[in-house]
Amino acid sequence: MPAFHAVLEDHTAGSPMRPEVIWTDLTPKQIQEALTESDLYVSEYVVRQLLRDAGYRRRQMLKYLDMGQHEDRDAQFRNIARIKERYLNSGDPIVSIDTKKKELLGTFYRDGKVYTRRALLAYDHDFPSHAEGVVIPYGIYDLKRNFGYVSIGTSKDTSEFACDGIAWWWIEQGGCCIRGRSPSACWQTAGAATARTSICSRRTCRSCRSGWG
Repeated sequence: MPAFHAVLEDHTAGSPMRPEVIWTDLTPKQIQEALTESDLYVSEYVVRQLLRDAGYRRRQMLKYLDMGQHEDRDAQFRNIARIKERYLNSGDPIVSIDTKKKELLGTFYRDGKVYTRRALLAYDHDFPSHAEGVVIPYGIYDLKRNFGYVSIGTSKDTSEFACDGIAWWWIEQGGCCIRGRSPSACWQTAGAATARTSICSRRTCRSCRSGWG
């Protein structure tokens, strides 16, 4: 259909390194409207068929291209594995910690399904201004006991909150099972939020270790 390809012509881009990879920034609805302006009346369903026939599919970008490895990458992981093995073989507890995605409190959409007699209704947009508050789940995983613990906070995602979460875990779960010990190894992810507070986190945790006895 020449008119269809004419519409795509000015809205098509591609990869200079991979000639077979091309894409368009037009939606089926926009293509339909452009064809209508040329007195060609087709449905969106027909437009989608034309896109499929031309080799177009709805695809998402993939994090696949290798940016290369740091020269010390293997040494870093070997060192982490060595330290982890030493603590796993000791009598001291070892925990893995991570802050999960912040959740808005209120009538917002949640993934998953539940048994209900009526449809559950939520706002059509997740605007923070409509939230009653924000909760921050902080996960702690005890590697030796294969036990997870989640504390929920309403303050900012700070190193103090992280250490408070570990302290509460120790009071409610860890200390009663491993008496006379204190958490001496914590593994945390290196995400953006963690990276910003990693130095402060180490200082704060050192300051509160005295309360873990």
